[in-house]
Amino acid sequence: MTPHADIHVDEASQVGEARRMALRLAAEHELGEDVCGRIALVVTELGTNLVRHAKAGRLLIACTLAEGAAHFEVISIDSGPGMPDVSQCLLDGYSTGGTPGTGLGAVQRLSTDFSVFSKVDHGTVILSRIRVPTGGAATNRAALLNRRFVYAGICLAAPGEVVSGDAWDIRVEEGHASVIVADGLGHGPEAAAAAQVAMEAFRAADVGDGHRSPSAVLEQAHPLMRQTRGAAVSICALDLRANTVVAAGAGNVSGRVICGLSDRSLLSQHGTLGLRIRTLQDATYAWPEHALLVMHSDGLKTRWSLDQVGGLLRCDPAVIAGWLVRDHTRGLDDVLVVVVKRA
Repeated sequence: MTPHADIHVDEASQVGEARRMALRLAAEHELGEDVCGRIALVVTELGTNLVRHAKAGRLLIACTLAEGAAHFEVISIDSGPGMPDVSQCLLDGYSTGGTPGTGLGAVQRLSTDFSVFSKVDHGTVILSRIRVPTGGAATNRAALLNRRFVYAGICLAAPGEVVSGDAWDIRVEEGHASVIVADGLGHGPEAAAAAQVAMEAFRAADVGDGHRSPSAVLEQAHPLMRQTRGAAVSICALDLRANTVVAAGAGNVSGRVICGLSDRSLLSQHGTLGLRIRTLQDATYAWPEHALLVMHSDGLKTRWSLDQVGGLLRCDPAVIAGWLVRDHTRGLDDVLVVVVKRA
């Protein structure tokens, strides 16, 4: 999946920078003039809100091809002051800054998917996603029928790097999904190359639901990665019928199954794919009905909790990932957070 561009927005000139970058990305994916206009308005409104009302504001921007569509994603992140009543802020005419008060309401109308979480004195994360069909009608209908899971990932390169050494992918079938997260050793192009070999091995294999187990796919990828610097890699297979997560991993990619009543960490064995691993084993965990799966590289601190932001779990996975990235990134390495839950 495509890494996000990370643009810090503290002043008006940076809003223009974000808009130009977003339009270049849209042009690369050959999105139409109407879509580009919607994207420009979304970036401008969210960026202007950050300049006027927020602190430590950032816009994360990416475009991914999946499920027969281009998914253009803009995520606004800030650290305060938060909104006491999100629903009121979405109403046209509501403003705290002397403006017409149409910004967030307009962003919601322009978006295919819109989600926001805000907590007073703790900041806000807003998602605007515009989906543009790229496949035929049959492809798009099949994508909708198979949309039993909702998921998102945020991938950011280490400071000073132009590529991320972290990577992820997901395969969704009826009632079943498999997810891989890879963290190439170090960062930069060689780390990215190692992670991509893991992605290719995953895409070539059938994971879960009677096919190869996560551990078997990792064992198969291990010799293919010997010509790389190696990577920490984990794979999870989710089954809606059995309500389970089957997981296997080597190295310090972390996974957790979280719901309102529990927070379960997934075990990963020591080792590095492509260098040295022990015999890998699958472990099976319960996946309660309202639970979500979070997987992340070691660019995110491991001791994080969502206990104090319970309403966040009901948001789009991209908002959950954005909240974690904002508060728990180490800041010296690539960072990747993937969130999956039932549709």
